[in-house]
Amino acid sequence: MTHPSWLTVHQGDTPLLVSLPHTGIDLAEFEPRLTSRWLGQRDCDWWIDKLYDFAAGLGATVVHTAISRTIIDVNRDPSGASLYPGQTTTGLCPTETFDGDPLYRGGEEPGPADIDRRRKTYFEPYHAALQGELHRLRGLHPKVVLYDCHSIRSVIPRLFEGTLPVFNLGTNDGKSADPALQAQVTQIMAESGETHVVNGRFKGGWITRHYGDPAKGVHALQMELSNRGYMREPIGPVGPENWPTQYDPEFAAPMRATLEKILTTARDWARG
Repeated sequence: MTHPSWLTVHQGDTPLLVSLPHTGIDLAEFEPRLTSRWLGQRDCDWWIDKLYDFAAGLGATVVHTAISRTIIDVNRDPSGASLYPGQTTTGLCPTETFDGDPLYRGGEEPGPADIDRRRKTYFEPYHAALQGELHRLRGLHPKVVLYDCHSIRSVIPRLFEGTLPVFNLGTNDGKSADPALQAQVTQIMAESGETHVVNGRFKGGWITRHYGDPAKGVHALQMELSNRGYMREPIGPVGPENWPTQYDPEFAAPMRATLEKILTTARDWARG
């Protein structure tokens, strides 16, 4: 199957599918409408593709979009409905950053027709790839783990109080994955010595909630990492002069080792 240039699909044969929905920084043709390139890219899940680049070596299938979440967020409900009713969050085609800064110049915000076009151009192909790979892997294995990779700055008062734990595992309050898998991943997080929480502020986005169906053999996990766990993150407000910091493999190595253990455990659990 031929995919658009912005969509990368690496096919593995183990029962593990890794989704990278927010590492893209490509603003496509929409950059001139934005207030700035830096704001358009600021809320990227920085360097997550580098952090998890071992996944293919574990036999995982990896699906990755290069399109920025500013243009369209493939981890949101395509109807535009909020995943966290009553809480501040960003939508399918965000008009504000996590901190509340306007993303678009006055009068340049996406309207209904624009959103629909972005949904067809970028959202639907990404999910067609996820669905197709899940179908292929379910043809090979009785159960499959879908692992959705994310990261976020540790302190964003508009979105959550205080400092976010380093590891934030979401299973849609236990609905998207078997409790035994959740328990094994939780144990690894605890053994890392870092702060962690299960189904806290981040319970899983559209990908976790839409595809996670244990009764049908698909177990979905969302892992939201605080940036400080693998980056030299300046805590608090950031600007173009200090964000993002560059990826440092040595600094990221402890986090990477824990994540490799988590993915290996998830893969082997599904095999078992």
